Amino acid sequence: MSSTSILKLLSFTFLSIFTIVSASYQEGKKTVTYDGRSLIINGKRELFFSGSIHYPRSTPDMWPEILDKARHGGLNLIQTYVFWNVHEADKGQLSFEGRYDLVKFIKLVQEKGMYVTLRVGPFIQAEWNHGGLPYWLREVPDIIFRSNNEPFKKHMKEYVSSVVEKMREAKLFAPQGGPIILAQIENEYNHIQLAYEADGDNYVQWAAKMAISLDVGVPWIMCKQKDAPDPVINACNGRHCGDTFTGPNKPYKPSIWTENWTAQYRVFGDPPSQRSAEDIAFSVARFFSKNGSLVNYYMYHGGTNFGRTSSAFTTTRYYDEAPLDEFGLQRDPKWSHLKDVHKALSLCKKPLLNGEPTTQKISQFHEVIVYENKGSNLCAAFITNNHTKMAKTIQFRGSNYYLPPRSISILPDCKTVVFNTQNIASQHNSRNFKQSKNANNHKWEVFTEPIPTTKELPPSKKVPAELYSMLKDTTDYGWYTTSVELGPEDLPKKNEISPVLRIMSLGHSLLAFVNGEYIGSNHGSHEEKGFEFQKPVSFKVGVNQIAILGSLVGLPDSGAYMEHRYAGPKTITILGLNSGTIGLTVNGWGHQVGLYGEKHSIFTEEGSKKVQWKEVKGHGPPLSWYKTNFETPEGKGPVAIKLDGMGKGMIWINGESVGRHWLSYLSPLGKPTQSEYHIPRSFFNAKSKNNLLVILEEEAASPEKVVIQIVNRDTVCSYITENHPPNVNSWASKDQKLTPIVDNLGPQASLKCPNHKTIIAVDFASYGDPLGFCGEFIMGKCHAPASKKIVEQHCLGKESCSVPMNKASFTNGQDGCPDVMKTLAIQVQCGGTRKPSSR
Repeated sequence: MSSTSILKLLSFTFLSIFTIVSASYQEGKKTVTYDGRSLIINGKRELFFSGSIHYPRSTPDMWPEILDKARHGGLNLIQTYVFWNVHEADKGQLSFEGRYDLVKFIKLVQEKGMYVTLRVGPFIQAEWNHGGLPYWLREVPDIIFRSNNEPFKKHMKEYVSSVVEKMREAKLFAPQGGPIILAQIENEYNHIQLAYEADGDNYVQWAAKMAISLDVGVPWIMCKQKDAPDPVINACNGRHCGDTFTGPNKPYKPSIWTENWTAQYRVFGDPPSQRSAEDIAFSVARFFSKNGSLVNYYMYHGGTNFGRTSSAFTTTRYYDEAPLDEFGLQRDPKWSHLKDVHKALSLCKKPLLNGEPTTQKISQFHEVIVYENKGSNLCAAFITNNHTKMAKTIQFRGSNYYLPPRSISILPDCKTVVFNTQNIASQHNSRNFKQSKNANNHKWEVFTEPIPTTKELPPSKKVPAELYSMLKDTTDYGWYTTSVELGPEDLPKKNEISPVLRIMSLGHSLLAFVNGEYIGSNHGSHEEKGFEFQKPVSFKVGVNQIAILGSLVGLPDSGAYMEHRYAGPKTITILGLNSGTIGLTVNGWGHQVGLYGEKHSIFTEEGSKKVQWKEVKGHGPPLSWYKTNFETPEGKGPVAIKLDGMGKGMIWINGESVGRHWLSYLSPLGKPTQSEYHIPRSFFNAKSKNNLLVILEEEAASPEKVVIQIVNRDTVCSYITENHPPNVNSWASKDQKLTPIVDNLGPQASLKCPNHKTIIAVDFASYGDPLGFCGEFIMGKCHAPASKKIVEQHCLGKESCSVPMNKASFTNGQDGCPDVMKTLAIQVQCGGTRKPSSR
């Protein structure tokens, strides 16, 4: 490279770093820059462990505890989207209140000592209704979403500018003393960019320039955007960005991982989805060993899609398999194992940020990556076994290191293994749903939705209206009515033959009624929204009233040309008549937005008085509303409602919508995708213990098995082997010298109760070859009889305990199976509450 080229590169690098921000080193104010190694805060390189936590998916009273658990889990950065359609549901009317108080949320993150990545979007996907875009945007003339389209760009710029101004007014950007150190514009645009051809390329350039022009003082990023224009940083989304990310598109940009998927979001009809703690830890260690400096877990806490906020067919429960589950409880070992990998990587911080990397490729599956400065004690090593089935002993600098399959060992001093991604030294736990003692004395009442006819809804259009544009995202439900007159000559003469009503629908689901009688229902799926409905009907001689209730299960959240998606009945015919097939598509149709019960808000205390309720006796008819009152559940823990016996509909507590339920849509395992639904404590009446529960049920159902439950993770376990390294918390580093800070450096079982509870029982303990997992351990063929007594001595009555894996203690010299590699499995129950120390 010529000297002129080098000067140009250096000049551009200087500009790309220092024109992004302009701030003093006053107390609380921070400059945020970057180079090819990492983000730089006030001139200092940093490693970032980040987690996605979305403020609308929990309630403000939950935010402090969720953020505390994130910080204790080793996070120093919180990532959140900004949700356009909740902040500007009506055009020109911005709101940032309640669950949508973004300023309050960000200030709370700062109070907890963490930074923020603000993903402004404004398209976010996120399995959120309409990808975060407000419905009114669809009705802007000539608009094409996410393209070089002037109407879209106008509204996008106005919104992004208003969000930035809101943050600036609250002094939330780092140069102002706030916690926001990164901002994101657009979201995974590479997926659809080709669909818009040149307009896609031009849109990316425009979006980047627009964002930079707002002069927020922190770097902007684009995730999954290989051609992110300078100085915007391109970032990776995926499960294994250490191996799949092609890297920053310029050498002076850092490697950033915006979405490390901790599980898989669920749609109705899905079986359970999991991703192991070991696999996530491997991916994180791999990314940092290959020049990564920021990882974000998507999600760290998924939370709940309250009301109608989820996208098409997405469940109310969101990323429940995250380190913090839907209820905000620590899911171990995921939470604790990732906390340990953060600690191990933090012990390597100085070599990672200041050392020179070298890679020793041993074989196709095995390698050693070292960060060091020659002539100093600055050294950290990552030894990788990428074989999925075979363990391997790898020699490194004169010592042998045993690695289980698909694992990485982390050596902060290039000598000592403080962590192996496959060996979980931290605790496990199991979630329990227990029926509330106070909240289940239910007396159910029912109100059945009236079925309209053409008398109430006379034809207003020749054909059925398109459902999205009819409902305008104000409800899930829309009525269609028509009528058809049949003579004796039209109807079949044989009793075994019935005419068939056929409806071809673009989605998502429908219920059909003829002459006020329920005929049947059908629905599409997340993959195929459209479906065919066909049911036999006993038509009568004379005028027959046909009513169809079209239903949505959220708006789309992804893909090109979202503004051109459609739903609802497309063609309607009657088959099997003596007179042949009758087409009803152009028969003239009446329309109604929403249900009678919605219009009168009968899910609220005041609205429920507007209709006549009856005592529930057995199964109620389809399209019924059920209500009961119940006492506020005891305690302070999370609460859920289990909906056995119900089918599909929505749930309200004191007028607050818990969300959509759909238990009748079974997974391939023959079970509902989701059976329990989160009720935040803030939904209960504060002044009275009396609470109103209302369930809209589309199917024939009975609420008699519905129960209110208390949720906990008081079943705590440990499962370690004699090959486990000591817990990473056994080590400290000072002046790059690694020293033990515990007396026993061997493997040990560590247990800690949540919320200052104490260990009240040891349910299981076995030193030998036990099998199973937390909540379902079983004895193996090899077992030390003294196991339970030893664990009780160490743990009973304590908030936390450690049990050394000492062979002599467990066997007392009488090892009945010396050839078996020993495992120690422990399961305890936590209960009561120890008053926290005032220290």
